[in-house]
Amino acid sequence: MDATREIYWNIGHGTVALMYLLVLAAIAVMGLGFRERLVLWRKGKPLDRSDHPKQRLALFITDVLSQRKVLTVMQGGLPHVLLFWGFLLLFIGTVLVMLQADLLAPLFSVNLLSGNFYRLYSLVLDLAGLAAMVALAGLAVRRFIIKPAGLETSSADAALHLLLQAILVTGFLIEGARMAVTELPNNSALAAWSPVGAAFAQLFIGLDEQVIRGAHKALWLLHLVFGLGFLAVIPRTKLRHLATTSGGSLFEPHEPKGTYSAIDLEDETIEQFGASAVGDLSWKDLFDTDACMQCGRCQQRCPAYLTGKPLSPMKVITDIGELAGNENGKGLIEKVSRDALWSCTTCRACEQICPASIEHIGKIIEMRRSLALMEGEFPGDEARRACEAIEVNGNPFGLSATSRGDWAKDLPVSIVKGKIDADILYFTGCYASYDPRNRKVAESFVRICEAAGVNVSILGGAERCCGEPARKLGNEYLYRMVADSNIEAIRASGARRIVTACSHCFNTIARDYRELGLDLPVEHHSTFIAGLINDGKLKLKPERITATFHDSCYLARYQEIVEEPREVVRAAGVKLVEMEAFGKEGFCCGAGGGRILAEEKLGTQIVDERLRQARQTGTKSLVSACPFCLSMFEDGLKRADSREPINAYDLAEIVARSIDRK
Repeated sequence: MDATREIYWNIGHGTVALMYLLVLAAIAVMGLGFRERLVLWRKGKPLDRSDHPKQRLALFITDVLSQRKVLTVMQGGLPHVLLFWGFLLLFIGTVLVMLQADLLAPLFSVNLLSGNFYRLYSLVLDLAGLAAMVALAGLAVRRFIIKPAGLETSSADAALHLLLQAILVTGFLIEGARMAVTELPNNSALAAWSPVGAAFAQLFIGLDEQVIRGAHKALWLLHLVFGLGFLAVIPRTKLRHLATTSGGSLFEPHEPKGTYSAIDLEDETIEQFGASAVGDLSWKDLFDTDACMQCGRCQQRCPAYLTGKPLSPMKVITDIGELAGNENGKGLIEKVSRDALWSCTTCRACEQICPASIEHIGKIIEMRRSLALMEGEFPGDEARRACEAIEVNGNPFGLSATSRGDWAKDLPVSIVKGKIDADILYFTGCYASYDPRNRKVAESFVRICEAAGVNVSILGGAERCCGEPARKLGNEYLYRMVADSNIEAIRASGARRIVTACSHCFNTIARDYRELGLDLPVEHHSTFIAGLINDGKLKLKPERITATFHDSCYLARYQEIVEEPREVVRAAGVKLVEMEAFGKEGFCCGAGGGRILAEEKLGTQIVDERLRQARQTGTKSLVSACPFCLSMFEDGLKRADSREPINAYDLAEIVARSIDRK
């Protein structure tokens, strides 16, 4: 006997016809639901995400099939992947049954589901269904019993879990009832290829055949109702993320990470800068609210949330989604709250971990732009004064612009007058220009360049703040003012290569200034020094110390520079002990997003948490590669318990010290 089975066993033609009508009805209801979501998304402003179609499609297919973003957190990710693949294979199996019954057999007399293919088909679908059942049970235990932090639960979640489990259980009961009549009595060898179905068949063994047939038909109809109900509720529940989360990969920005849209400040027709209502956001911003599966991963990585501040990246997204359902969508900032918006450090930890490719930071910056440009609001008077100082003096300290190059007076550094006559233009940044602690970093970098035979020039008084803190606070006007001034000075200098020790200056000049027309090679001092070492231009006498390394968010997550700084400090003889959060998963120092200009009044200090992680390594030295980070660490260490001493350095200081010891 050939291995096969009767399609729609025990189900009459009339019932099958009714099934197809109900399937069409369920698809129509689902389509109407997604049409409602489309209308909601179109409330947002236009945004072109149709560029690079081949790359987008390839990324979409790769992300969907691999579920790689879901697997970044294994505890909840692995069962989700098993559930996804289980249902996907069951869906494919159902489609094959329909093709066999309605196309291949009647039109071509082809029996696809027979022989070895049918045996494999039966085994794969049984294992897929079992994997989905086990995964769903595990997810239910995690959500409703373990209740991990950040994973919110509702009665709707419980209902969806029950619906999915009901689909799986009734499916196996249907299979078991059929096998109890058609296979187990006379074809046990075939039944072995459906081990889960055979186990469920034991529930029916010994019952009268008519009773089994009646139960089978009732279960089949119940399974149909559950399955079609599942289709109908997808767009109206959290299940819509099945479509929209995958779409997140399709609509991901192809610009470098952390590239935010510029504002045409000269367009007099613009009445609203930034976002104060849902309609001020883009359609992708509103699409993201449906892509969010409320897994809480972003919240559990957010340094502001973890230090007791009123910011949850997940809640920002859900708040926007709730407001988008209102007729006018106004009151966006009030819905999210000012304190939540100002708490963000723009570290991108939320976006790094998000399995749905949601862009949290851009939405926050748009709302900050509305506060700064439309209402003149800042996160505090100290931030306002710092921005005023940048506008007048070109630095947040309010110090004279003419003294910006004073740090280099006794060093082999030339200040550009006319055209540059040096190998590199060193964009010093505000902190290395004026802050005594960070001046030591600039001096160390110059000593490194001197040892490597690299000539250095600076802009001196012509340099201004790069504008990044002001821009992240929403003050696009101030950013453009200082950015245009810097671009003019850089162009006038004739510089061909720029190096900076500030990761914020680096990201801004390398990416944001390019949008304004400056297209020059820009390097961070960590990669520049790594190049000098690799090229044999620096001979170091290693200093045997143990230290831990802190990744600047704007290096690791924005620029994906992780290994080069570590290579530099290892070359200087440092044995690295990593913190619990490092690399692209590192923990913020608290200075980003313009927070370096504002006092941290809510919750506990973010930098204190990072210093706690550093102390847990047991090392006495903390190395970083950003003046913002170093400044935060120095301030945090002044407040710290002196019984647990730890010293903070920039990697340039470590390298320069090893040169000095030759």
